[in-house]
Amino acid sequence: MKTYPAGILIALFFLYCAPARGADPAVSVRGIPPSGAVEAGTAAVVTVELDIRSPYHINSNQPLEEYLIPTSLELDPVPDLEIGDILFPVAEIKNLEISDAPMALYEGIVKISVEVIPSAALAGRNVGLKGSVRYQACDDFTCLPPEEQPFAVKFSVVEGDAEPMERAVSGNAPVEQTDGDSGNSGLWNFDEASFPLALLLVFAGGLALNLTPCVYPMIPITITYFGGQSQGKRGSIIAHAGLYVIGMAVTYSLLGVIAALTGGLLGTALQYPPVLIGIALVMALLALSMFDVFELRMPAFLNRLAGGNRKGFAGTFLMGLTVGIVAAPCIGPFVFGLLTYVGNRGNAVLGFLLFFVLALGLGIPLLMLGIFSGSIHKLPRSGEWMVWVRSVFGFILLAMAVFFLRTLLPHPLAYPLSLALILVLAGVYLAWIAPVTGAGKGFAWLRNIVGTGFFIAALVASVTGLQSYMETIVENEARIHSAGSNSNISRTIEWIPFSERMPDGKPAMIDFYADWCAPCKELDRHTFADPDVIRLSRRFSMLKVDLTSAEDPDAEALRKRFRVLGVPTLVFLLPDGSEIENLRVTGFEPADIFLPKMEEAYRISTDEAMEP
Repeated sequence: MKTYPAGILIALFFLYCAPARGADPAVSVRGIPPSGAVEAGTAAVVTVELDIRSPYHINSNQPLEEYLIPTSLELDPVPDLEIGDILFPVAEIKNLEISDAPMALYEGIVKISVEVIPSAALAGRNVGLKGSVRYQACDDFTCLPPEEQPFAVKFSVVEGDAEPMERAVSGNAPVEQTDGDSGNSGLWNFDEASFPLALLLVFAGGLALNLTPCVYPMIPITITYFGGQSQGKRGSIIAHAGLYVIGMAVTYSLLGVIAALTGGLLGTALQYPPVLIGIALVMALLALSMFDVFELRMPAFLNRLAGGNRKGFAGTFLMGLTVGIVAAPCIGPFVFGLLTYVGNRGNAVLGFLLFFVLALGLGIPLLMLGIFSGSIHKLPRSGEWMVWVRSVFGFILLAMAVFFLRTLLPHPLAYPLSLALILVLAGVYLAWIAPVTGAGKGFAWLRNIVGTGFFIAALVASVTGLQSYMETIVENEARIHSAGSNSNISRTIEWIPFSERMPDGKPAMIDFYADWCAPCKELDRHTFADPDVIRLSRRFSMLKVDLTSAEDPDAEALRKRFRVLGVPTLVFLLPDGSEIENLRVTGFEPADIFLPKMEEAYRISTDEAMEP
C-alpha cells in the first residue's frame, strides 16, 4: 500500500475529531469604532474584526491562485463621510498537505483597518457605517461555500477645534472600546508544538551571540564594573547583573512588539515578490558583513551614549538598556532577521516573548558569572574563534534569505536543494576551512560537532524535498503505465451531470464540488487520477454537482436534499437512489483510503441487487 506523509495522517485525525459543522459559524464579523469621538476633517480608523474559528482558515484579500475566493470588504456610502485606505493584515503563507502550491491565508483573529474622514457637515452627529465582508472558509480538507456577513459601526463626530476631553464625552451613542491591540497583535496562531522549540532556539541563539567579537570581550569588563560598583559584595554584584539583564530584556522586548505592530501596518506587502526579494537581499548583505566582507559600524555618538560612565543601580540598568548599540555590528544582523520574522507574523505577544527570551540568552551568562564572580578568570581568551562564531550566524542569515524566496522559486526542488547547498557549504567551511589558530583541542571538537549538525540539517532538507518530489513523479508514472497497459480503460473518469434517472442496476457516486475549492482540485489531481479508482468508476454512474454559484437553483436544491455543508462531499447511492450514508466522504481523501470505500459501495449495491 502506498504511504503518505505524517502530516496527512495528523490532518485526518483532526478532521475526525473536529466539532460538528453548523454549530457555530466558521467566521464571526464585528465592527469596532474609533476610541472616542472623531474630529471633523481628520482621519480615524474603524476596525473590522474577523474571528476565524479553528480549524478553519480563509483566503487573504490577494490569494496566490486565481480560482480562490479572496476576502473582500464592501462599505455602504455615507454622505459627507470619505473612505480612505482599507488596510488588510499580512497573510500567512502556508503549504498545506492538501495543496501542491503555497497559499496566502488568514487564521485566528484578523483585523481590517478602514480609514474614515468625516466632513464638517457631520460635526455634532452620530454616524452609522455599514458594510459586509465576503470570504470563503476552509479547513485543510473541506471548503464551505463563500459567505457574506454584514457589520455596522456607530461613532460620534465633533467639531475640529474641540478640546480632547470634550471629544471624549460628546455624542449620545455608546462607543465600543477597542481591545487595546493593533493589527494582528491579538492573533495567536503559532503552532503549540513548535512554539517551545522556537523559544529554545532563540535562547540558544542569544547564548551563542555572547561568543561574537563585539560581545565576548565586554563580559569580563562588565563583571569587573559590577564588582567595582558593589565593593566586592556578592549580593550587590548579583543585583547589578540582574538589573543589567532586565535592561537588555526591556530593550529587546520593546523591539519585538514594535516590529510586530509595524509589520502589521505593511498590509499585504510581504506577499509581493519585489518585497520578498528586497528582504532576501538585505539578509544576504548582512550575512556578508558577518563574513567580514565589509564592516558594520554604529555612529560614534551612539557608542558614546552606550559606553558612558554611569554609577549606581540606575546606571547599571541604563547600561543594559543601551548595550545593544555597542554590540549591534555583531548581533544586529541576527536581530534584524528575527525582527523581520516577527514583523511578518504581526503578533505583538509573539514578538515580546521571542525578544525577551533572546535577551535572557544574552544576559544569563552575565548573571551566572556575577553569582560566581571568582570564576571570571577561567573564561577563554578572545581570538579567531569568535570570528568563526560570526560565520555561523552568517550562514543562518543566508538560509533565512532563501526561506523568504521559497514561494518565488520556479521548481518544487529549488527551495530544499538551495537550502541544503547552503547548509553543506556551512558544514564544510565551519568544520575544515575557517581559519582558527590556537583555540585548543576542545574547540576542534566543537567545530566538528557544529559542522556535523549542518550536514545533518542539509541531509534532512534534501531528503524531505526529494521524497516529496519523487512521490509525485512515481504517482504520475504509475498512472501513465496503468493507463497504457489497460487500453480499454480511459485515462480519466467519465463524469456526467446529475440526473434523477440512473442506468438499471448501477450504483452512483455524486461529487459535490466548486471551482473555488482547493481540496476539490486536489481530489481531481490525485484521487480521481488514480488508475484503480478510474477502473472501478466504470461500474458507477459518476455524477457531478457544481456548487460554485449559490444562485443555481437546481444545484442549491440538491445541496439541501443531500444535506451538503461543505465541498468536496462525495455521496454513494444504491441503484434505487437511496444513499449509503456510512460511506459518505467529506473533504479530501487519498486514493488508498478512498478506494476501499468505493469497493464497499459497489459490494453493497451488488448484494442489494441479488436479494429477492
